[in-house]
Amino acid sequence: MAIADSSEGKPVPKKFSLTTVLWKILILAFDALGIWFIVQAISLGYVELAIIVGIIVVGFNIIFTLDKGYPFRWMALGLAFLVMFNIYPIFFTMYISFTNYGDGHLLTKKQALAQIQKVTYLPEDAKTYSWTAYRSPEGNYALWLVDNADGQTYLAKPGEEIVPAQPGDPGIGEADTKGIPVSLEGYTRLTTLQAVANKELSNIMFGIEGEKTVQVRTSNEAAELKLRFVYDEATDTVIDQSNGDIYFNKEGTFTTKDGKTISPGFRAMVGWKNFQEVFNSPALRGPLITMLIWNFIFPTLSVLTTFALGLAISIMYNEEGFPLKKPIRTLLLIPYTIPSVISILIWRGMFNTEFGVINRMLIDIIGVAPRWTSEPFWARTAVIIVNLWLGFPYMMLITSGALQSIPSEIYEAAEVDGASGWQRFWKITLPLLLVSVGPLLIASYIFNFNNFNLIYLLLGGGPPIPGAATQAGYTDILISYIYNLAFAPGGRGVRYGLASAMSMMLFIIVGAITLFQYRFTNMWEEVSENV
Repeated sequence: MAIADSSEGKPVPKKFSLTTVLWKILILAFDALGIWFIVQAISLGYVELAIIVGIIVVGFNIIFTLDKGYPFRWMALGLAFLVMFNIYPIFFTMYISFTNYGDGHLLTKKQALAQIQKVTYLPEDAKTYSWTAYRSPEGNYALWLVDNADGQTYLAKPGEEIVPAQPGDPGIGEADTKGIPVSLEGYTRLTTLQAVANKELSNIMFGIEGEKTVQVRTSNEAAELKLRFVYDEATDTVIDQSNGDIYFNKEGTFTTKDGKTISPGFRAMVGWKNFQEVFNSPALRGPLITMLIWNFIFPTLSVLTTFALGLAISIMYNEEGFPLKKPIRTLLLIPYTIPSVISILIWRGMFNTEFGVINRMLIDIIGVAPRWTSEPFWARTAVIIVNLWLGFPYMMLITSGALQSIPSEIYEAAEVDGASGWQRFWKITLPLLLVSVGPLLIASYIFNFNNFNLIYLLLGGGPPIPGAATQAGYTDILISYIYNLAFAPGGRGVRYGLASAMSMMLFIIVGAITLFQYRFTNMWEEVSENV
């Protein structure tokens, strides 16, 4: 935009700015990188990811090229990460929850059909041959074939007609003691060991596709194999040419009327099937109810115990004249400074039933010791104990600060009125404390509701629940159970669709708990006004 010159009335060109030019070059480079990523994502079948990246690229251009977008520039990167790593995973998980994505259905339909249509079979009237392989410097292959029925010899190359040939013919070397040409023009003969070790040969179709073709079948036999499955796009069916069976597309699996299927299957929409399975399958419903009850008990006990211990320590150290207050408080913060992963693994060793230091001490003192890893009650007790160790320093910190904010005049007035220490705690300290730390207690509850690290690292969710159709244990919570469904080896295989459906249910539960608990913050504020 030009600026008018008041003396001559002519527009004054905008001054050249190297910073502006470099900034525009940077935006163009970002656009080029974004477009390249979008093209690659679409080519690999990740259309949803391409759309999200496209939205981010367009958003960056609007924010950094238009004046109206200036206020958003300082938080543009944060918004991009929010969209990419929070909003996109939520919508992608929602999409996967309505599909059959998992073992046997990991591929797209196009990829699955490509594999299915590579399957071959040996017709009853097909010829079989013994074979010898040759390779050119360019990596092309040729086969010397000997008919097992009549001994007739042939030369076969990919994309060329299979023709009768004899050693000594033009371009064909002389025969060795077995009647096999020593060489072919432009090709080097492979030894038996080289041919058997070559993984490419069995995938090559020698001859002209649609006419006569030969494929290597075993280490000593090639045959006139034919494609077994043919896809009919008009009817969305697969026809088995070996026996005439017709396979229909049924939720990502080609299936005959009598129940035979073809592998692999492919990703397909299955509607509410995953959600229905969660509620209707007895094998899932039994362990799920057990885990859901424990999933509410665990964070409740964790918050109550850590808050109670942390508050007790804070009140104790809040008293004037307490000896060695600072060094002891510093030592009590050590569990909070050590990475939780390290602490959990140390506790795991200490709770070892046979060799753990805890059981050895208990046996020496009282002669018996709990079976922390095999009995449900003691396993859950161990989880609560470890979480108490990990969580009380945090509660001690937040309650120490909150206690300092309560005016001492309130306590003095209560003491004059004859209130006991217990009454002062229940009527003054706790209500005022909850106003300050209430939101933090809610956050702690939500954190422990999804405390995957503790559950997975301490006991792996065990001990296992008998009769569970999937990997499930008595200390498992929903998030660890979902992990087992989606990623854990063994069992019935990974089931991303079912795990995503349960993730959406967990998302709704956590959201509902958060909204419900935040309603109490207003109540706490009203209570504090009446103190």
